[in-house]
Amino acid sequence: MTAKTTPKTTAKPPLTLYLAAPRGFCAGVDRAIKIVEMALQKWGAPVYVRHEIVHNRFVVDTLREQGAVFVEELDECPDDRPVIFSAHGVPKSVPAAAQARKMVYVDATCPLVSKVHIEAERHHENGLQMVMIGHAGHPETEGTMGQLPEGEVLLVETVADVAGLQVRDPEKLAFITQTTLSVDDTAEIVAALKARFPAIIGPHKEDICYATTNRQAAVKAIAPRIDALLVIGAPNSSNSKRLVEVGRAAGCDYAQLIQRATEIDWRALEGARAIGLTAGASAPEVLVDEVIAALADRFDLRRETVETAVERVEFKVPRVLREPA
Repeated sequence: MTAKTTPKTTAKPPLTLYLAAPRGFCAGVDRAIKIVEMALQKWGAPVYVRHEIVHNRFVVDTLREQGAVFVEELDECPDDRPVIFSAHGVPKSVPAAAQARKMVYVDATCPLVSKVHIEAERHHENGLQMVMIGHAGHPETEGTMGQLPEGEVLLVETVADVAGLQVRDPEKLAFITQTTLSVDDTAEIVAALKARFPAIIGPHKEDICYATTNRQAAVKAIAPRIDALLVIGAPNSSNSKRLVEVGRAAGCDYAQLIQRATEIDWRALEGARAIGLTAGASAPEVLVDEVIAALADRFDLRRETVETAVERVEFKVPRVLREPA
């Protein structure tokens, strides 16, 4: 009689997964996506969207399947279909051009970005030249700078840029910032501005939005405990890229930006006993679940949520979408 052999099973290595909270969608992103969905319900497909509504391929592809058409410029849109402006905001010239063409348009600009626009206009009306801390080429920066006439907003990206600023009157300056910057890096640039221009006026409340600040704080809380950090977000998402930088600066040597679980560099995670996971403000929770499932396939997973703030912010969608068609 032959003895039966039991097949050997390879035990999964243990791994502690620290889930950062808050993470993922912020109120401005949630509102912008709802605006596109409600526009499709109200007017039917196609609805045009100038620029990606938010910086996330999964979200954009999902809305595209529902009938949204994404374009980069207004002149790519027909006159007889609705157009939506992305959450990042647009220069004043864009809605002006839409009005001139008698187009139906809905502005999905995040209210916290709109707040920065209002600040810039108020300072301009008071005779102040603006300095904007932001990233060149980012749609939010372009939209904010486009609220004022050319030359009225000077862009700085680094502390070094402050030294080379040529201003009209050092006694008549104010500064604003992009809402998705690194809190720590921005503080250094603000300090440099105040050192060089003591009379410069800042915002009553910092422009970096609550969601950016909260997500960075959560990453700082888990960074000392982990061997690696995974950040779910798009390569063109400013707030997601800042989370990678914040993780590294807080002591996590390896931090990777991924769009989906398929982009995880598994070799880089070999030997890791603790991994952190977060998601940028444009990344839906379904992608977090996808990454957790991929980790559970390879590791004996123990999860722990590290919550540093509770977010209850909600923004209403524009009235035109709440009214009957």
